[in-house]
Amino acid sequence: MRFEEAEPVRQFRWTKGGESFPGWYYAATTAGHVGYESWLERDCLTLLDRDPEVVGIASQPFWLHWHDGREARRHAPDYFVRLADGRARVVDVRSADRLDERTEDAHEACGAVGWEFEWAGAPEPVFMANVRWLARYRRRRSGRSAEVSARLVDVFAEPLPLWTGAERVGDRLQVLPVLFHLLWSGRLNADLESALLGRGSLVWAGRWST
Repeated sequence: MRFEEAEPVRQFRWTKGGESFPGWYYAATTAGHVGYESWLERDCLTLLDRDPEVVGIASQPFWLHWHDGREARRHAPDYFVRLADGRARVVDVRSADRLDERTEDAHEACGAVGWEFEWAGAPEPVFMANVRWLARYRRRRSGRSAEVSARLVDVFAEPLPLWTGAERVGDRLQVLPVLFHLLWSGRLNADLESALLGRGSLVWAGRWST
């Protein structure tokens, strides 16, 4: 079995008053649910789901076992990611103040078998708030109108305010879900880092860069 198809090696537990916030995120990339254990892990999943290089994601896919010279240790990385070119990437999600030796040990172990390793920390707040909004429109049904999609790409060939461009295509209630889906997928672009998306946000055609 490929690691990106593996079931989690341990259960996600929730305890009243605890620090964990487990749940399941529906990933448009895999058309299935992927587990998370914190809001930070959920944000990481959302970013992975939006990354055009990512084609497979599994949470808590395996145990890493090692001996630190004193005792046997083990660690389950947060995510295993398959990239479009076949490469493998292991992702550990930790805030900067919670980095520990397990992260470094996982990095070394992954390098030994030819896998990439990535530490994912807390994303920039404004950028993440915009991506969370766009994630509401990540499902393919939001961009199902091929005609509206094509017209939006044509209208935004030059940068325009978001509502101005949408109104040139048609009824905003019908056009905006398609527009947000195109922003999620990268066929349309906007500055997601400087301010929250609004009616005056400039939008233009083209893919975003990772």
